[in-house]
Amino acid sequence: MVSPKKTVSSKSSAPGGLVKLYLFAYNAVQVLGWSYMLYQLVNFYIIKSPEVRNHDNLWSYIKWTVIIFQNAAVFEIVNAALGFVKSNVIITTFQVLSRVMVVVGVVMATPDGKVSPGLPLALLAWSVTEIIRYGYYALNIVNSVPHFVVFLRYTTFIALYPIGVTGELLCFYWAQSYAKNNTVWSIEMPNPWNATFSYFYFLWFVMLLYIPLFPQMYLHMFAQRKKILGSPLSSSKKTH
Repeated sequence: MVSPKKTVSSKSSAPGGLVKLYLFAYNAVQVLGWSYMLYQLVNFYIIKSPEVRNHDNLWSYIKWTVIIFQNAAVFEIVNAALGFVKSNVIITTFQVLSRVMVVVGVVMATPDGKVSPGLPLALLAWSVTEIIRYGYYALNIVNSVPHFVVFLRYTTFIALYPIGVTGELLCFYWAQSYAKNNTVWSIEMPNPWNATFSYFYFLWFVMLLYIPLFPQMYLHMFAQRKKILGSPLSSSKKTH
């Protein structure tokens, strides 16, 4: 899911200077990586010639950027586990692995996932979200976050989160149609482990998890927005 994570803290039990330098470098590199990914999307759908601008070619054009910078988010789990940031390890793990699942377990794993109409939707929402999020984190480390960045951080999710989730679910749906007619990534009996696994049902299980989880995460971000930016109604009352 396009799930905004908790604010990175600049404090750590490890040597402060080195940790801050590492976190700033990590977040800055991620900003550059996701900015390049957004450029590639715009270049593919707007700048490139119609002959090249075939949706089926998108993944081959952008795949290495997606694979590198999306999977690099695994470092966020490490950062939380080591106490470099004040984020819940379990929540961070779920948020990171849900995106990795889309990239590795859906798009890379099936030919249909690569041509899903949800792929550009997900990549667009992810790119804009991550540019803002990692930029916010990097600036927060040096205690220099402009108000407009804070506003974007806690406002753009209103549109980007549903767009990203829609794209992810479309990728899952396209992949399950392929998994239904093929035994890819499934384990059938008999086998040495005496166990069975259906990739098709697993994809549907993950899709169904979005039903209870998406509303919770979405409403949580609205609560965070109110906490950080304040209620417009309460702000207007103060002016009278």
